[in-house]
Amino acid sequence: MNLHRVAEERSLAYHRAVGARLLADPSLVDRARARVEAWLARGEPHPEYAREWRRILSLSLVEVVATITDPSEPARALRQVTPFAGFLPPRERWAIWREVRATSHAAGS
Repeated sequence: MNLHRVAEERSLAYHRAVGARLLADPSLVDRARARVEAWLARGEPHPEYAREWRRILSLSLVEVVATITDPSEPARALRQVTPFAGFLPPRERWAIWREVRATSHAAGS
């Protein structure tokens, strides 16, 4: 089992769940925007990530969801520094983790 790949798949699955939640409650984007502004004020994580998240979060809700669920390499890198950390309750995160691990294990990843 490739643990790096499992972590990437788990992050993508997590962001898909966050995307569904954002579509159900668009006001949650404001929470992510506030986190990015705090990052910029502190200067961490790297301002390049924070500026890119600021740009993404200024897009339409549909574009935000499309970006956070994009399987491309640039989106993968951004998901490693996500303003959506903690947006899902622990039980939901663990369910995602178990599902991705089971799927990856069955696929032999």
